[in-house]
Amino acid sequence: MFLHVLEARYVRDHVVWLRFSDGTSGEVDLAAELDGPVFGPLRDIEQFKRFSVAYHTLTWPNGADFAPEFLRERISVTA
Repeated sequence: MFLHVLEARYVRDHVVWLRFSDGTSGEVDLAAELDGPVFGPLRDIEQFKRFSVAYHTLTWPNGADFAPEFLRERISVTA
């Protein structure tokens, strides 16, 4: 079974709440992952907030995205 991000909501700073196709949901803090030419611009909170769910994962207008498995491994699970 392939893992998909189904829903995403901005929480605070560089934290996003995600719901996955395996039923898991929780918060992911991506602050430590925002380096380099693609992810660096997302350190700007206004740019970071422009994410959407596309192609089964979290994506941004500048082409940045994270694999669903990468995101799933980093969540703090919520009820």
